[in-house]
Amino acid sequence: MSLALIVLLPFIGALFPALMMRAGRNACATSTFSFSLLAFTLLLSHAPAVFRGEVVTASWDWLPALGLSASFFLDGLGFFFAGLILGIGLLIIVYARFYLAKDDPMGSFYSYLLLFQGAMVGIVLSDNVLLLLVFWELTSLSSFLLIGYWKHLPEGRQGARMALTVTGAGGLAMIAGMLILGDIAGSYNLTDILRQKEAIQASPLYLPALLLILAGCFTKSAQFPFHFWLPHAMAAPTPVSAYLHSATMVKAGIFLLARMWPVLAGTTEWFYIVATIGLVTMLLGAVIALFKDDLKGLLAYSTVSHLGLVTMLLGFGTPLAAVAAVFHILNHATFKAALFMNAGIVDHEAGTRDIQRLGGLLHLMPLTATLAMVAAASMAGLPPLNGFLSKEMMLHEAVDTAWLGQAWLVPALATLAACFSVAYSFRYIVHVFFGPPRSDCPHTPHDPPAGMWLPPALLVVLVVLIGLFPDTMAGPLVAIVSRAVTGGELMDYHLALWHGFTPALALSGIALVVGLTALHYYPRLRALWQAGPHPEAKAMFDAAIGGALALAQRLTHGLHNGSLQRYLAFAIGAMAVAGFIAFAGAPHEAGTRTLLPAQPVAVVAWALLLGGCVLTVVFFRKRLLSVLVVGTVGLIVCLAFIYLSAPDLALTQISVEVTTVILILLALYFLPKESPISSTVRADPLRHLRDGVLALVAGVGMAGVSWAMMTRDGNSLSSYYLENSVGGGGGTNVVNVILVDFRGFDTFGEIIVLGIAALTIYALLDGALHGRVARRLSAWTPDLPVSVDRHPIIMVVATRVMLPLALLVGAYIFLRGHNQPGGGFIAALVVSIALIMQYMASGFGWAAKRVRVKYHAMIGAGVLVAAATGIAAMVLDRPFLTSAFTHVHLPLVGEFELASAMAFDTGVFLTVVGAVMLALANLSRMGRWTGQRPVNKMAMDVDPSAPAAKEYR
Repeated sequence: MSLALIVLLPFIGALFPALMMRAGRNACATSTFSFSLLAFTLLLSHAPAVFRGEVVTASWDWLPALGLSASFFLDGLGFFFAGLILGIGLLIIVYARFYLAKDDPMGSFYSYLLLFQGAMVGIVLSDNVLLLLVFWELTSLSSFLLIGYWKHLPEGRQGARMALTVTGAGGLAMIAGMLILGDIAGSYNLTDILRQKEAIQASPLYLPALLLILAGCFTKSAQFPFHFWLPHAMAAPTPVSAYLHSATMVKAGIFLLARMWPVLAGTTEWFYIVATIGLVTMLLGAVIALFKDDLKGLLAYSTVSHLGLVTMLLGFGTPLAAVAAVFHILNHATFKAALFMNAGIVDHEAGTRDIQRLGGLLHLMPLTATLAMVAAASMAGLPPLNGFLSKEMMLHEAVDTAWLGQAWLVPALATLAACFSVAYSFRYIVHVFFGPPRSDCPHTPHDPPAGMWLPPALLVVLVVLIGLFPDTMAGPLVAIVSRAVTGGELMDYHLALWHGFTPALALSGIALVVGLTALHYYPRLRALWQAGPHPEAKAMFDAAIGGALALAQRLTHGLHNGSLQRYLAFAIGAMAVAGFIAFAGAPHEAGTRTLLPAQPVAVVAWALLLGGCVLTVVFFRKRLLSVLVVGTVGLIVCLAFIYLSAPDLALTQISVEVTTVILILLALYFLPKESPISSTVRADPLRHLRDGVLALVAGVGMAGVSWAMMTRDGNSLSSYYLENSVGGGGGTNVVNVILVDFRGFDTFGEIIVLGIAALTIYALLDGALHGRVARRLSAWTPDLPVSVDRHPIIMVVATRVMLPLALLVGAYIFLRGHNQPGGGFIAALVVSIALIMQYMASGFGWAAKRVRVKYHAMIGAGVLVAAATGIAAMVLDRPFLTSAFTHVHLPLVGEFELASAMAFDTGVFLTVVGAVMLALANLSRMGRWTGQRPVNKMAMDVDPSAPAAKEYR
């Protein structure tokens, strides 16, 4: 349970910052910090077990047949990444409190941050691949909110869209790859997949799965050629940049490479794809970083380079390279988060982060400068700092790696990237903090308050301590994480500052000398850089998106011209072709069931149905007549259900038919009574022939399918439902038990859809009451004469008498539904019809004053009641919406059954009544805009007691 709580706490906490903002900025930050701290504390409580080599698991089955379960597991790798996410997250929360301006909405910022944090923790702790994919996409969505936090900045919106597009597209590819991998392994749990190395690598689907998964990893971790989105994400506030680059978003792809290392690594394909992409990214990012003038831009491309370094190490596929990768992930998180926060301090206090406008800040900001120099020296790989150790390990592995038989290529390129790393790291130090002080800064630079320098200072302390005492400070952690990455396979190694004179040390010395030399000749190098070609990734991305948008618009406008008939023609035609292909591709035999003789009643009903269809086709332009004919067809179908001993279906059919016919008739009031002949029909006289052929093909096809089903024996769930209706659901009405128990989840989804549809109708019609449409409505007059007596006394009296009877019938149908024909849906329609008749008899204004119910709230209450019924079953450790029932004996009443399904049926009842009445309410609102007489205040238009039958006004 605690693993799930670690994941859920940030999501729960995301609800509080916006509320706590009213209590002040400190309260807002404190509530955010508290939830992250609690999650971090729970994580640390599992540290003893993890360091003993145990794997902590937790799982809740949802749909086990489909491999869907909420499964989490905590091993060394998950513990490591979750610790980075939560630990650095705590520092970012403190830093952001003092970084954000008073005008920045801090509540929404912290809510977005916690959503992102929860998604990241979910990724690293998920065992079920499908659950991991959900969290993976949540990181893309929540990072979109964070990167675009400053909505007033065009570059912020552009960066957010770019990040979402690139990482979202990669996520879609990764979904396919993970599904293939799960299919190969026969399980969607990572703990099972990670034990299937031989089966996975021997499968012919290994390469497609590998490419798709790598696409997701490379896009998320900004590897070439998808590296361009990350620098544009720098438009986000600096706390976001520090969090994304050090411990979270970009590390998600690295995490997945490490997680899948035991089953995907070790092949030629893995080496040449992963190691090559990582090496290219490491070199390209380092080169570009040297020539960036924006502090955050420089750090962003340095992040791209260091992510390439880790990717390359994982691509080597050796256990010691995996150890080096793990160690550098830790080191990079410490110095890079410190550097980003440091860049934010410079921007916050000096008013700019343009290196060309900065200089000499050592004397003005000595504390900030000291922290920056230590962290940047670690990024450059200088001893005795932690970055030096992992860089040495990287160069050692590069020396032992050959690429296409060339033993010199990988170490040469890795050393060249290290040279540029030294150059841009020292440029950050020298060009910002040394030299004469500049006088053109927007603000007078000075050191920040403690809330801004303490978080990076803590990280810088770790940078030094890990560098001086690596085996003590990081050795045990690196060991358990590396064993989790390699699947337990680990060679002897020792983390130490000094390993003697080695080739890696020589390459480090070369990188230091060449890097400092490059910085000395920086103006010449910059001139050469500016003189050369610079393909702009953003322009290429914008051109690609623009081309895709233009193509989509052409296709959309070509296929979607607004004609419903055309859409139906495509859909029915496609289904007919698919059905014909299926029919032609299989052998056929005659049915084995004995045919029954057609009864005269059935023949008459069939003839009436056929006649109704013909009349609908002939008189389809006369809308009122068409509605009446279609309603008649529905009533005949109702009689057919009764004839076939399906009273539940008959009750449902007649209730739905009456309700929909009434609502359609009310809507027809605002429409022409005859459909106009469209210009398309005039221009294409063969259109009716096309529609007729499609209708005939579809009708014959459905008749053939029905015939085939009814004349052949086959397995069905009917017998299961019949046998278990009483024992499993506690009801003798099998139809109702199916709806509220066996298939209760389907019903729950259907009432949600019904509620959404009603709210959509409300939104559409509410929009029609404003602007140009409202003016047209107010000027609209009926195309037929309107009765003077809109609310006749006969109808008023009849509906008043019918109302209590209808409500009583509705209650009776509702209460008997579990054991006799009826239920919440039918009862809701009966009650809705009774209420509609009151509105029709006396007008909406008069009835609304007496039925003071908020139909929006009724829909919401219905869904909540239904959901609460299902959740109650889960609380009692039963599947969602499992029914419970018992028999109760009361004096006078006798024995009766009490089932939890009644609560679910209550939710159905409330939702259906709310949806129907909300649609009626909006049609009535439209009616009041059409220039009618004022809304009546009395039940009738004419006072029957007055001598002259005075008309009410």
